[in-house]
Amino acid sequence: MTNAERFLIAYNSIDHSLRNQYNFKRAMAFTDVIRRCVVINSVVRKYEDDLIDYSRLRNAIVHSGNEQDIIAEPHLNVVEKLEHIAKLICTPPRVVDSICKKDVLCVKSQDSVKTVVETISKSGYSNLPVYDGEKLIGIANGQRLLDAIGKAMLNNRKMDEFCKVMTIGEIVSNQISDTYFALADENITLEQALNTFYRNRKVMVIIVTKSGSEYEKPLGIISVADIMDINNILENY
Repeated sequence: MTNAERFLIAYNSIDHSLRNQYNFKRAMAFTDVIRRCVVINSVVRKYEDDLIDYSRLRNAIVHSGNEQDIIAEPHLNVVEKLEHIAKLICTPPRVVDSICKKDVLCVKSQDSVKTVVETISKSGYSNLPVYDGEKLIGIANGQRLLDAIGKAMLNNRKMDEFCKVMTIGEIVSNQISDTYFALADENITLEQALNTFYRNRKVMVIIVTKSGSEYEKPLGIISVADIMDINNILENY
């Protein structure tokens, strides 16, 4: 295929994929699609200026909107970059196939603060899903746990007694769970994970289960600490 043909295939793939993903009308201009996607798609947000430029280039490549009437050839580096963007948008890598930690260490709601602190210290994991029976009720986060212990100290609680008697279930039940972790099904992509962190800066971890239900055991977990690795994977995808 010529460079122009490859360019048009990639361009049309992006156009078709974004309209299908977000239910945009066919009558909407490509540039409007891109601008609307900036707030809901991290790949589009990153390549917004390029995609707007490529929409103008597309109009220069074809004559009177007829893709059979090609009047210009784009440079190879432009074609390859657009094909890379198309791959990220149309066939994005899933979290479970790449970045997420699959050996998810969980704790029980009835476990004491002492037990959970020891588990965090031994494992090196700072975010442990907390289950009350079969239900996910929150995340035992190291920083939030430290905050709870600090408040107990300020209230003159005896630390040894507090850590042995207080359960992690009581700690997380006093926290607004949906502001600091998110649930997702097994098909969540790296782009969607990035966008979850972008749209809610309070989210520290994403728990991945088969269908995104709080009654399912985790298939994997990713945290804000993984964002740099996610970007590296997408850059080389």
